[in-house]
Amino acid sequence: MSGAREVVEVLALALTGRADQVHVAESRHHDTTLVELFVGPGDLGKVIGRQGRTAAALRTLAAAAGEREGKTVTLEIRDGRPPVRS
Repeated sequence: MSGAREVVEVLALALTGRADQVHVAESRHHDTTLVELFVGPGDLGKVIGRQGRTAAALRTLAAAAGEREGKTVTLEIRDGRPPVRS
C-alpha cells in the first residue's frame, strides 16, 4: 500500500465515520498513480466539502504523499461501491 492510498483512507474514514462504506483502490497508469476513493451516497458531500475545499485538500495531501515516494498521484472521488473487476 502506498503512502498516498494510506493518507486518503485514514482521512476518508475520519470524515465519514463509516468504515463499511469507504473503499480505496489504487492503480498505475503510465507515469501516474490513480487513487480512487469510493464512499457511500450520504457521505459524498462530507468528503467534497463546501465549494470542494475538502476534496482539494485531500488531493493535495495525496499528491504530497506520492511525491515523497517519487510518484505522481491523482485522486478521484466516486460515489458508491467500486466496480467488480474480473
